[in-house]
Order: sequence, then structure tokens, then C-alpha cells
Amino acid sequence: MNTRNNASDLRLPTPVQITSPDGHAFGCWVAPAEGTPRGAVVVLQEIFGVNAHIQSVCARLAKEGYDAYAPALFDRLQPGFTSGYSQEEVAQALKLLPRLDWPAMVADTLATVDLARQTRDSVALMGFCLGASVAWMAAQRRPGIAAVVGYYGGQIVQHLDRPAQSPTLLHYGETDHTIPMADVERIRSARPECELHVYAAGHGFNCDARASYEPASATLAWDRSIRWLAAHRG
Repeated sequence: MNTRNNASDLRLPTPVQITSPDGHAFGCWVAPAEGTPRGAVVVLQEIFGVNAHIQSVCARLAKEGYDAYAPALFDRLQPGFTSGYSQEEVAQALKLLPRLDWPAMVADTLATVDLARQTRDSVALMGFCLGASVAWMAAQRRPGIAAVVGYYGGQIVQHLDRPAQSPTLLHYGETDHTIPMADVERIRSARPECELHVYAAGHGFNCDARASYEPASATLAWDRSIRWLAAHRG
């Protein structure tokens, strides 16, 4: 099944403001569910901010019947930051990595979960790269998140001391230049309760704006993700 929608078929999200418990106000892009609502999904960004790719993921989830929320996790560092995938843009985005506050990103994620719960009982997390690691950490901290879906989360291997408190599905590429397969196998061994799949692809294989996009792997991973969300709506 082709999971890519034509751009004209997608209703892109709109911005709102959310406030974390510490008083930090941050942006969040919201795409309301189309048709019969099935729940909500908080979509967590790569290092490139809530860019066109992340917004398109929200729009695709809305097509599947989920309210989709994409919090701007870098608003504490550089409000409104977004980036594309050119060599120059990637270099600029990487400069933010040493300044990341992981507990703050988790707090902003959970504030977004709380907002989504005002209208939907079932709220899941879907993260990409950095966002997958944030999703994992958030689910370790907070019970009651319906499900977690993580694409190529590189920091998960550093946080295996306790399980996520949610059913967790993880996707990795076997030729990912940023995540060694040894790390993937450590995750598989330490956290056997997670469902983990490896694809014949590299880092960022889900993103059709990147040179590393691998359509067969992206389609299979998306189908598995949608089934996972449907199976764990609580």
C-alpha cells in the first residue's frame, strides 16, 4: 500500500501555544483528526524542528483519524527554528545539539500530552531521530501513554535502565551511519518487551525530502506504525 498522500490531499497543521509547568511557552502545530476520531498522537521532531516533513506526518496521521500535535521542542533554544536537509542546513542544526536540555524537552512533550488529553482519552507518541529518544524518555517517566512509535532513536541505548511504560515499536535502518547495529542489538536484548524492526535503509529513511529516503522501508514502517497505534488505543 502506498502511504504517501498527494500534497493537495493533506490538510496541514496550524500553530497554537502551550505552556509547560515551568512557565515556558512554546509553539505546537496541530492537525485535527479527519473523519471519526481514533485518538491523538504527539509527533516529536528531528533536529530540524517542526519542518515540512514533520508537519506532513501530522497531516497523514490526521487522515488516519488522529489529532496530531507537533510541539516545537527547540523553542527554548531558538524560537521558531526549522531547517531543511541541505549540507549547510544540517550543519546549522547540528550546532544546537550541545545545548539540548533533554529533561526540558520531555517536560514540553508531556505538556503536549496533557493538552491532547483534554479532548482525547488515548494519546500516543511518535518520534523521529531526536524525537524518538524524547518519546522513549517521556514514556519511561509517565504511565498512561497509549503507545510509542520511534524511528531511528539514537539516544535510547543510553536509557535502557527501565522500560517505557507503554507498548513500544522501534524502527531502525541497518546502514544508519549514526546508530551502530551493535546499539540496536543492545536495545533488543535489554528491552525484549519492545517490538523492534530493522530495515534495509539508512538514517532518515522515512523522510521523502532526504537523499536517504527509502520508499519500500518507509511504507512498511508506516503500515506497521499505523497498525500499532490502532492496536494500542486503550
